[in-house]
Amino acid sequence: MIDLDQLTNLASSTLERFRLDKKVALVVGGSRGLGQAMALALSSAGANVCVVARSTQDLQKTVEAISKKGKTGKSIVSDVTREEEVEKLVEQVMKLFGRIDILVNSQGTVYLQPSIDFDTAAWQNVIDVNLKSVFLSCKHVGRIMLNQGKGKIINVSSVRGFQGRPEDMAYAPSKGGVNQLTRSLAIEWGPRGINVNGIAPVFTLTPLNVSFLNDPIKKEWVLSRIPMKRLGQLDDLFGPVVFLASEASNFVNGHILPVDGGWLAA
Repeated sequence: MIDLDQLTNLASSTLERFRLDKKVALVVGGSRGLGQAMALALSSAGANVCVVARSTQDLQKTVEAISKKGKTGKSIVSDVTREEEVEKLVEQVMKLFGRIDILVNSQGTVYLQPSIDFDTAAWQNVIDVNLKSVFLSCKHVGRIMLNQGKGKIINVSSVRGFQGRPEDMAYAPSKGGVNQLTRSLAIEWGPRGINVNGIAPVFTLTPLNVSFLNDPIKKEWVLSRIPMKRLGQLDDLFGPVVFLASEASNFVNGHILPVDGGWLAA
């Protein structure tokens, strides 16, 4: 038990627990969309950030945006669906920074098609990008964090990790897999100082969703399902990712945090 004086002293540092000063964050899928937004948020909270994507497109823009605020930003091109490239990626980050405190897995792709005609190659690609790459990043960054005795892993899921939908034989299953991978790692690595959690956004205005949300009928259906009656915005991810990356979430483990305006509650 702690007494009131001790509790008061601890409470006085509440906001400081959200700071990420001197932390190193690796954001996979950090060139655009949710990953780019979360990389900027982590940097603003004090972290040094390395963003990763399969091509140089937009990576440098993210690094420049981080640097403009006086923070350290680096970028690495890597295909994280390939284990040998993930191993090289982790080696590069360790050479640059000497440690990895935060891993964010935000890479993702989607493909929809009537199920009896669903393209097998497309199915495999979605599983590789959305699930296999998360497994590989967690595996190899996890080794670093276990040696450090500390770390925060944040895997980006989706409300589709909890729900199916028509013509979705790949995306929803891949995100369900991310949820279960997150929980399994949390159980195994929690006793060794690693927090593994997830964020599950609803439809958010990103390049991945723009074609879907440009359809007025589909957009109206989405809005009808969200109690807050608006789409997700990129800055809705700022608070959740900083919280899960910071000391403020030290006793949060194995949790998939919906950022959905109440979608899953409705």
